[in-house]
Amino acid sequence: MGKVYTGASTSIDGYVSGPDNSGFDKLFRWYEAGDVAFTVPTGAMTVHLTPASAAYFSGLIQATGALVVGRKLYDYTNGWGGQHPMGVHTVVLTHRPLEDNEHFTFINGSIEEAVAVAQKHAGDKGVGLNSGEIARQAIDAGLVDEIFLDLVPVILGGGTPFFAPGKGYALEGPVSVIESTSVTHLRYKVKYEAPEAE
Repeated sequence: MGKVYTGASTSIDGYVSGPDNSGFDKLFRWYEAGDVAFTVPTGAMTVHLTPASAAYFSGLIQATGALVVGRKLYDYTNGWGGQHPMGVHTVVLTHRPLEDNEHFTFINGSIEEAVAVAQKHAGDKGVGLNSGEIARQAIDAGLVDEIFLDLVPVILGGGTPFFAPGKGYALEGPVSVIESTSVTHLRYKVKYEAPEAE
């Protein structure tokens, strides 16, 4: 079974989108910062990355076997037109489930249930979680092994934070640092406190 991770492009002040869903042009500028044409597995889009970002992005896609996202992201992207661009099965955690299909499973339950279903689809590969409330629920449930930050040199001043408000955690690392144009790719391990002996 692979690792469970959450990751996102985030501003220096910790936001994955600015006020009123703004700022994506700044957060994803690194997708067009290089000369390496990279087409996502479904062929839905081609980006132009630096060699460092291309190697990072390719490795992440190859290591990911399934995703867990929230209904807000699913609706915002209009279900990615029928399949997530990474080409992997996507579990949508929602109180308003739709009918399951070959690319999506809708779970009206717990984050633990959603991750377990995603792990079955992922096999020996990892499970990626979207940021925000999904990431918060998963880290609070002790499910997140690693956090990937695509740190972008911009201050958005507000918006949607990488993690919804909640408890704090210590991280180990960075265990990986990849410097690129318009972004620094960072990877950390989550350190959960061992329960105190009674």
